Order: sequence, then C-alpha cells, then structure tokens
Amino acid sequence: MIFSSWPELLVVDVEGNGTTPPDLVEVAALPIRDGRPDKTTAKAWLTRPNRPVTSFATRVHGLSNDDLADQPAWAEISGQVHAFMSTAWICAHNAHTDYRVLSAHLPNWAPAGVLDTLRLAKATFPNLSKYSLDALIKHVEPDLSQAPAPGRHRATFDAFATAQLLIAMASRYETWDQLVATAVPPGLPGAPEPEKDPTLW
Repeated sequence: MIFSSWPELLVVDVEGNGTTPPDLVEVAALPIRDGRPDKTTAKAWLTRPNRPVTSFATRVHGLSNDDLADQPAWAEISGQVHAFMSTAWICAHNAHTDYRVLSAHLPNWAPAGVLDTLRLAKATFPNLSKYSLDALIKHVEPDLSQAPAPGRHRATFDAFATAQLLIAMASRYETWDQLVATAVPPGLPGAPEPEKDPTLW
C-alpha cells in the first residue's frame, strides 16, 4: 500500500449523551498523513448537549453533566467542525453510526467517502468471533503508547486506536481502490458503483 496516494482522510469518533437520537458531547477528528496518525493537526471538541447526559452514557465515556456544563453548545462549534472536516474522506469503526450522527448535526456536510474499519476487519480477519474495537485491539495489538488520555471510550482515544487499526489493515491491500472496495459500506459516500450486467447487444 502506498499511503502517499491516499486522499485527505480523517479518522473520526463521536460520543453522545445517551438519548435517542443522541446529542453530541464529544467529537474527535484525526488526520492520517503518510500512513501515520497526525496528532499535531488533530482536533477535538467537547460540547454541552441540549438534553442531559444519561447515567448510562456517563458510565461508558466518563463525561457527566457537570463536566460539560461550561462547554459551548453545538451551535457555537458546529461551524468549526464542519470547516475542519470539509469534504475529506472519513473513517470510523461501525461508521454507519458516526456518519449518521454527524450528518444529523451537520446537515450541509458531505464527506468524499466513508471507510468503516468494522467492515474492513470482517474482510481482513474473517475468522474472528468478535469485531468490536476492543476485540480488534486485542487481535491486531496496535501501538497505542501515544494514544491520548484519558483512555478507551473517549473520542480522542478511540479515534487514535481506530486509526492504528486502519493503517495495520490497509497494509494488507495493494491500492487505495482495493481498500475502498472492501471498506466502504454500500449506500455510504464513496461506495463503488455496482457493476452493470453486460447487455447482449
């Protein structure tokens, strides 16, 4: 895989307040440059949700209503998030979820494409019993020594872990187009057009 051939790509992760549909409480966007996560240009935002964070959500990511009380509302930062992500490709684990939530919060946002490390992992490691982020970290053993604190289930950490998993799996493919064909879920931006049946004319 020639990583320098990749278009602009951001690994993203979001955390929500636990409601359905969720309000965002944290967004992280980590660029991949030359086959490495670029922490120097990464961005992360905390935001105060419109509805309170549920106790279950707090147990998952550790962010409480008190933690977020002084953070800006989404309307105050949505322009920054939109401008940073712009029309880049994005990657996420179980990308349908992150793409759906971000699209609901950024109605005019249109990424060039969406890679899904969950879909990619199922093709790359077909015999695993689980494909959760934790299961893949255990299987691939990526270098997480430089992962941001405070750890798992925070958007910055999970984006870094997902980036390392993406890079490790992508190295098994020869070209960007092969990666796209494997990792972009049907119906999401960037998915290859299905081949048309040849005619008999």
